[in-house]
Amino acid sequence: MLPLTVKTLQIILPKCKNPQDWVTALNPALVKFEINSKARIASFLAQTGHESGQFNTLVENLNYSAARLMVVWPKRFPSLAFAMKYERNPEKLANLVYANRIGNSNEASGDGFKYRGRGLIQLTGRSNYVAASTVLGFDLIKKPDDLLTPKIAALSAAWFWASHGLNALADDKTDDNDLEDFATITKIINGGTAGLKERFELLKNIERVL
Repeated sequence: MLPLTVKTLQIILPKCKNPQDWVTALNPALVKFEINSKARIASFLAQTGHESGQFNTLVENLNYSAARLMVVWPKRFPSLAFAMKYERNPEKLANLVYANRIGNSNEASGDGFKYRGRGLIQLTGRSNYVAASTVLGFDLIKKPDDLLTPKIAALSAAWFWASHGLNALADDKTDDNDLEDFATITKIINGGTAGLKERFELLKNIERVL
């Protein structure tokens, strides 16, 4: 099944701005973490392609209006007046919503913004940066923006994929429900099923191309 070619990536993700860079980064990452069958590669590319806007957006967008903050984090922003304090302020917002969780220290530490979501599958929180650093051999604690490079973005996404059992979920088994397995993969990556229809349509298109 491997290697992935530039032509193939251009067909399945036509809006990808740097297909050559991504093919160069993806192929060794896919091999390293055994994402090496048609079913595994198709699921991986569908999920990462959707998460990253076809490999063009590698950092979490935290530029929210006050009204949107109340929808995304209703418990944290119970009133418009409070939400206004964090409107269109990504750094202040990240430091609040990611404080004292996923390995981060308190709001004043700045960990929330420093370790906000980055990569193809957005790695979030100090503990996840530590785990990825340990396995991949890159110091993402000191250099978190390294996750914005194709090489490390691809490796971190493939590591996350394999370490969360997503290869097994992606494997094509004739007696199970593909959409159900794919929905489970989406929940593990996204925390919910946002964009499931679009992800599944992309999966089917990639499968046809591969």
